[in-house]
Amino acid sequence: MDHDIYKTLPPDEAQQLGLELQEPTKSESFVNAFLKHSMPNLKKKSPQEFLERKAVILEYSLKRKKRKRNKSKILTAKERRDMRLFEIKPEQQRYQLFLPLHELWRQYIRDLCNGLRPDAQPQMIQNKLLKADLHGALLTVAKSKCPSYVGLQGIILQETKHVFKFITKDDKLKTVPKLNCVFSVEIDGFISYIYGSKFQMRSSERSAKKFKGKGSIDL
Repeated sequence: MDHDIYKTLPPDEAQQLGLELQEPTKSESFVNAFLKHSMPNLKKKSPQEFLERKAVILEYSLKRKKRKRNKSKILTAKERRDMRLFEIKPEQQRYQLFLPLHELWRQYIRDLCNGLRPDAQPQMIQNKLLKADLHGALLTVAKSKCPSYVGLQGIILQETKHVFKFITKDDKLKTVPKLNCVFSVEIDGFISYIYGSKFQMRSSERSAKKFKGKGSIDL
């Protein structure tokens, strides 16, 4: 394989290709210059020795640095609690301040239930309320295993998987567990009951859940 890269092209092939043959020394100089230009990493090794050991890479590209994507960091539940993102400040705990929210919720339910007409089926309204967003609803604790909760009424400000937080008319923020409690919601004369033990889920999960008509044991 010695000097294969400097081998002279046969005259008949050169004539067919329209090439002009050069002297061997000029050809060797040209090939050496071409290889050094095409392979910058070739330093001490001769072109012939390099070609005998590996394939030739005439083109190369610089390694591009991978750009780090700025992924938005999602706060954990503990971080949200530590930052007190959902804490309602004492100066904001006023019943009158959330009456507009309650009026917006009433209009939202009317639109959801197609106007709450007198001939509307109670079961249809009940099914709509089960999946509705309750923030702004006027909630009343109808029954509970804890007597101190019975009769509490207020506008729902926050709902989690296990509790309701609402503001009462005397400007007090109350946290009532859903477990072992029955809540009533009134809207335009329709009264709907919510069994908290069957309601232990987030509002986002509740909107996609299919509720089945099952009998509930009274407290």
